[in-house]
Amino acid sequence: MDIQNTQSQMRKGVLEFCILSIIQKGEVYPSDIVEQMKAANLHILEGTLYPLLTRLKNAGLLNYRWVESVSGPPRKYFVLTEEGNHAYEVLLTTWKEMTGAVNQLTQNNNDNNEAIVA
Repeated sequence: MDIQNTQSQMRKGVLEFCILSIIQKGEVYPSDIVEQMKAANLHILEGTLYPLLTRLKNAGLLNYRWVESVSGPPRKYFVLTEEGNHAYEVLLTTWKEMTGAVNQLTQNNNDNNEAIVA
């Protein structure tokens, strides 16, 4: 088993949900997403983020608007659409169900390991 590959796949599996979680709090600029992900110890490169944002926009989950910048080119700010808000709520429910189940299973494993050692 390639543990690093498994870890990478686990992180990739939640990236879109994490991005939607950040954007659902309010309009956001991509570099803000990168910073918030980094602060949560989920590092993402802009080269990974932009294709994800494009895919989410093409799926009808995001809209964006251009904002003029005094110090450079215009900036693209993203916001969830009504469909995006619905998708986020469905994913949030799924996440809570999954984490509850995984926590239960891993807690049971820890309890069993402690019982064996004792």
